[in-house]
Amino acid sequence: MLTIRKSEERGHASHGWLNSYHTFSFANYYDPAHMGFRTLRVINEDRVNPSRGFGAHSHRDMEIISYVLEGALEHKDSMGNSSIIRPGEVQIMSAGTGVTHSEYNHSDSDLVHFMQIWILPNQTGLKPSYEQKMFADAEKQGQLRLIVSPDGRDGSVTIHQDVNIFATLLDPEQQLDYQIRPERYAWVQVARGSVMLNDRLLKQGDGAAVSDANSLTLLGQERSEVLVFELE
Repeated sequence: MLTIRKSEERGHASHGWLNSYHTFSFANYYDPAHMGFRTLRVINEDRVNPSRGFGAHSHRDMEIISYVLEGALEHKDSMGNSSIIRPGEVQIMSAGTGVTHSEYNHSDSDLVHFMQIWILPNQTGLKPSYEQKMFADAEKQGQLRLIVSPDGRDGSVTIHQDVNIFATLLDPEQQLDYQIRPERYAWVQVARGSVMLNDRLLKQGDGAAVSDANSLTLLGQERSEVLVFELE
């Protein structure tokens, strides 16, 4: 079964310096029909104006992933990490028992456009941790590149949950197939461009929940970037 979450149906918040779209309920946007999917709790698509951002704030018991599409995102946290996240890089912060961090647009002239993803951990009270890695476009072109996994295999960043996240870049008419393991689920999120997912068109910002299926096929309609989540 394939259930589409259309881009234009997402929650939306505009704060002048921040333009944010929420696939699932988040902050002041509440929709009981869209509280998450399996252990996937948040997919926010954020655009932040130059030199603006999120001041110091705290999280706990959440796996938080940042995936930058354009620009540069500056990160600082109470664990002593200070970094700049650019396109192609994936950052994961395991909030565990509690961590405070800030996120700012590193540029004083260019927008930063990124996706923030929250996934529930497989246990609470973990020691907070941080990891950041680069994944070159060539590794994602026409194939699913594993970027997040529970065991850090193939050079992916490590998450405290039985979730695998893949990224791919597809050109027009470029196709790939993915076999979903038995009793597993998938979520497909189009970061940019448009693709056919099986026989359904997904455009930028669209997402799709895949249940009771053993495979999925992605076919590029234009130059596209897609994230695929495999979940319990």
